[in-house]
Amino acid sequence: MREIELVIDTEELAEFFYQELVNRGFLPSEDEVYELADIAFDFLIEKCVIEEELDVDEN
Repeated sequence: MREIELVIDTEELAEFFYQELVNRGFLPSEDEVYELADIAFDFLIEKCVIEEELDVDEN
């Protein structure tokens, strides 16, 4: 199986959820969409779709 690099930004994911929910008639708070983004991110990690990569600042 071929491996591809996929970058998922939780802020971008939160914005996507916000727009989709508004388009469907919901008005979520900023905290709610960030929680949804975190849940979705955790789900993708649990299903081994993505691997979490931590940014390490080298000084």
